[in-house]
Amino acid sequence: LTVAYFRYPAIQAYLVLAGVAAYVASRSVVTSWNEHGLPLGLAVLAGFLVYPPVWYLLHRFMLHGRFLYRSARTASLWKRIHYDHHQDPTDLRVLFGAMYTTLPTIAAVTLPIGFLIGGTAGAAGAMGAALVSTLFYEFCHCIQHLHYTPRNRFLRRIKQLHLLHHYHNETGNYGITNFFWDRMIGTYYGSAGDVPRSATVFNLGYAEEECARYPWVARISGSKQKPS
Repeated sequence: LTVAYFRYPAIQAYLVLAGVAAYVASRSVVTSWNEHGLPLGLAVLAGFLVYPPVWYLLHRFMLHGRFLYRSARTASLWKRIHYDHHQDPTDLRVLFGAMYTTLPTIAAVTLPIGFLIGGTAGAAGAMGAALVSTLFYEFCHCIQHLHYTPRNRFLRRIKQLHLLHHYHNETGNYGITNFFWDRMIGTYYGSAGDVPRSATVFNLGYAEEECARYPWVARISGSKQKPS
């Protein structure tokens, strides 16, 4: 698991970029800790804190929304970044996020926040923190989709919650490692008995009527599609 994880190109890119961000951020601290240390620390903290709610919002309203597949321009994007993953949760080829969507999103969210807190160093620190969060999320996501039972209680629990999202009801448990926002907003459920089984858990609502009206994903998917 660990070797395969670190061999994946996206993970390698996140590691390199996190290292670059750490270098840029640390340069200001070296020159003046008293002046830049606190703002940088706050920017890094902001980067860690902003990642879970942003992920929740994107996962719930964009990846599980229906507007992406309703446009020919974004249908293939939606298919790659989430539809294929729900069609076959064991397909490791689409397990990791696509870098052309993850990196711009991380940058767009964290760079302005970090810059407002601590200038260039703060922007680098906030983005570096979000990249580290992404690395942790992706590692846990691997564990959740492999035929592997973690020994750690926390990892076992988040795996259970995430698999409920994939195999029981996709309208809840949008978190990967952090289900705080699911609890706050009311989309958390702890067991299959808490909510009814969803008929769209594998197709995300892209069934026969939607396929006929918005055929682009169906055309790309071909025989792999599961309409129900």
